[in-house]
Amino acid sequence: MADPNFARTVILLCDYTDRGAFGLVVNRQMTEPAWTMVKTDPPVRVDPALRLWIGGPVEPQRTWVLMTDAHGPDEEQREVCPGLLLSASHELTLQLLQTPPTSGARVMIGYAGWGPGQLDKEIAASAWLTLDVDPKLIFGVEPDQMWEAAIRRLGADPAALQTSSGVH
Repeated sequence: MADPNFARTVILLCDYTDRGAFGLVVNRQMTEPAWTMVKTDPPVRVDPALRLWIGGPVEPQRTWVLMTDAHGPDEEQREVCPGLLLSASHELTLQLLQTPPTSGARVMIGYAGWGPGQLDKEIAASAWLTLDVDPKLIFGVEPDQMWEAAIRRLGADPAALQTSSGVH
């Protein structure tokens, strides 16, 4: 797999069923300030320090909020795993766009998706390495260091990995 959308990515797998899989890339922060890209109706003042995160190549106009602590009504968020919550709430997204960024919440655009059986085949072909989810890796490691940190948590040296069409 030579898809540049997934080179050196760390993905939080949020759903994995017989109907397919859904995940968010968690180590790609945009360099442009969010205010240069966000267009809402009615307009809102986007915090100038805020940067969005690229959750994946699918539906880049769609937003998600990944967070460590609950924000807003419980019915608008779900626990992905202990310590990580996911929301698609438009109101929460608007709220986070207007306030200074916190270390425990991210506004993400897009997602990564796989059809039925697709991810199973990719894992069987060693296209992905799997690791238990750790919110401290996602929210406590700099984005450009997260892939290497994840590989090291597997007990591997990133420099020893062979680059091929499979491993991301």
